[in-house]
Amino acid sequence: MMKTREVDNYLKAVFFERPEWIPCSIGLPSATWMKYRNDLDELVMAHRALFPDYREGRDFDAVDDRRYEAGEFTDNWGCRWRNIARGLDGLVVGSPLESWDAFEAYRAPDPIHESDGWAAPPDWDALAREFDEVKARGGLATGGLPHGFLYMRLCDLRGFENLMVDVATDEPKLRRLIDMVLEYNLAQIGRILDAGAERVIFGDDLGLQNALAISPDKFRQILKPCYMQMLGLCRERGAIVYFHSDGHILPIIPDLVEMGVNVLNPQVGANTLDGLREVAKGKVCIHLDLDRQLFPFASPDEIVAHVHEAVEVLRGDDGGLMLYAECEPDVPLATIEALCDAFEQAGGPLI
Repeated sequence: MMKTREVDNYLKAVFFERPEWIPCSIGLPSATWMKYRNDLDELVMAHRALFPDYREGRDFDAVDDRRYEAGEFTDNWGCRWRNIARGLDGLVVGSPLESWDAFEAYRAPDPIHESDGWAAPPDWDALAREFDEVKARGGLATGGLPHGFLYMRLCDLRGFENLMVDVATDEPKLRRLIDMVLEYNLAQIGRILDAGAERVIFGDDLGLQNALAISPDKFRQILKPCYMQMLGLCRERGAIVYFHSDGHILPIIPDLVEMGVNVLNPQVGANTLDGLREVAKGKVCIHLDLDRQLFPFASPDEIVAHVHEAVEVLRGDDGGLMLYAECEPDVPLATIEALCDAFEQAGGPLI
């Protein structure tokens, strides 16, 4: 079946085949809907091209999953989460493997029959039916692992400082723990691909504000082989690989490209436009995460200038650029509207 025009344009952007326009999208977390409610609904309805899947009648107080509920809970990995603001993401405050003494008795959850802790147990047959329905409508069947599926999972299981010491000292047990997490992930990826996924989304925040959390050499030694296996499985099955990472990742973008990433979702503030132009432009499709640290304070004119500068620096003649803006509840409604207007202007035809 023929793809919709939007999906066809997306694929042309991914594969540098001269898309008609730059794909643009805006993320609105639950807390933002809770704050602006009907006013945000009216804004979204006025810019339907940027929100093609939105339907009227949204429950403004709904949250995406358990992590966004206030309070504490323990997931199936044994990590204790805390959230002090409903509608925003929670944080792991208790690690089951804070001491290696607990490792020998530790068991990972069942990747086929158990959720990761904040969702319902996977129903793989239902996922296959969902993918079939998406394809029948001309969409792109998309699955993915939970955000923080490898590096962040290790941080959650061991605690950040403990993990940094493990990496620095080449702790032997760390290799066994990595293999445990990798085995879980590979099993889930296999089921997602068996269900018919055409695109698989991965998200793992590898960077800090100005640097990687671990050195590029350690990344290549410890983590890169795991990513190679997981992403390679998708590429072998013909699925598009989408990879998100917050923070400064410039030193390893060539590695991510080598690992088979088709679409890279980096943050502009932590990597800079010039940095991304140097190491990523023309080498991988950039789904640029615009500057969330700017949004709460910028004027509408500054927002428009930011969007247009990103397009000027990173757009190539053949495509390879998409734009994304996530608007947390500290972003003024006028700024969200300015982003919508700027996207509608800057996302125009390439030819």
